[in-house]
Amino acid sequence: MRLLPAFFLFIAIHPVLAQTQQGTTTINGQVMPYVIDECGDTLLVATLEDVSVSSLRSFEDDSEYKRYLQYKRYAVKVYPYAVEAIKVFRELELQTEELRKGKRRKYAKNLYQDLKDDFKDPLKKLTKLQGMILIKMIEKEVDTPLYDLIKELRGGVTASYWSTFGKMFGHEIKTGYIAGEDPILDAVLNDLNVSYTVSSEQ
Repeated sequence: MRLLPAFFLFIAIHPVLAQTQQGTTTINGQVMPYVIDECGDTLLVATLEDVSVSSLRSFEDDSEYKRYLQYKRYAVKVYPYAVEAIKVFRELELQTEELRKGKRRKYAKNLYQDLKDDFKDPLKKLTKLQGMILIKMIEKEVDTPLYDLIKELRGGVTASYWSTFGKMFGHEIKTGYIAGEDPILDAVLNDLNVSYTVSSEQ
């Protein structure tokens, strides 16, 4: 995987800048540099974020490629739920970092009840494979097995219940995400960013 930093863009347009007029203008309160080319056209110059370029992947056979496409399709479907879950988890971490374990669990329980109505029906419609991919997305981001997250936030009894329930659907929530265990899944999850940073000023 290679990164194409913004200075490549600067190198590309630098010869043009030498032959044009330059200045700045204000758009929505933000000062933006611009250039006027030889034809009289005004061009805004923006700093771009790094762009990640992935190399083409190779697959052992057609079935592996089809599995990759299926994983990717399902990952896109559950992506919004993973993003929201990580957001809630990070905000919960911040809000409860000074609380004792008992109060932290009570806070988490109340939050769970508030979110239940929003997520219950959509999540019930997920297939087993879609549910697995969602779980692995979350585990990969927080680097913690789902079982441990539930145990920390809701207690051991609740964690054991969900562990038993998960096994009925072929999920082992105690092991967590293991990089390299499923290279196809790794390839799909590495292309999706579900991270979320909470500002302590919120």
